[in-house]
Amino acid sequence: MRSAVAVYCGARRGVVPVHAAALADLGEELARRRIRLIFGGGRVGLMGILADACLAAGGEVVGVIPKTMVERELAHPGLTALEVVGSMHERKARMAELAEAFIAAPGGFGTLDEVFEAITWTQLGLQAKPVGFLDVDGFFAPLRAQLDQMLAAGFIEPPHREMLIFEADPQRLLDALAATRVPPPRRELLRHGASR
Repeated sequence: MRSAVAVYCGARRGVVPVHAAALADLGEELARRRIRLIFGGGRVGLMGILADACLAAGGEVVGVIPKTMVERELAHPGLTALEVVGSMHERKARMAELAEAFIAAPGGFGTLDEVFEAITWTQLGLQAKPVGFLDVDGFFAPLRAQLDQMLAAGFIEPPHREMLIFEADPQRLLDALAATRVPPPRRELLRHGASR
């Protein structure tokens, strides 16, 4: 079982109620399994719903937030721990350092930026940590199609496409993350002597 999972999700609530409900369920499930939640440290949107649900269920929640967002009063005030960093780049690096796995939930540009950096680092062998998508109400269906197109066009390898887990149910997603074995880096990196 993974002991710490980073979750990337929207700083907005969005307009689809099932998204908020799914994030609350995920927060509760993380607490039930005693998995530490690592997230972006915000009190707003789906981030706030996720953190509040995990905390209310007795979970441990660590936020990582850039100083500029603290100054805008966006930081969650009631976390187990809040780490303030200097930039978005530092935030992503610190969250990756703290987490053993990653989940992307419904969100916008920032969510995709963060999860694709985590995927890329694993593909390059910079880390060996699984990635899952909380695919609520088919939110990530277009992304799955795009990934399949990238695979068919030869830009990603089958093991790296297959390692990405898509589940609508938080329990099944966490079970799958716990069971996932991360593939080795891209073949050309191995040929040139790169290692994990």
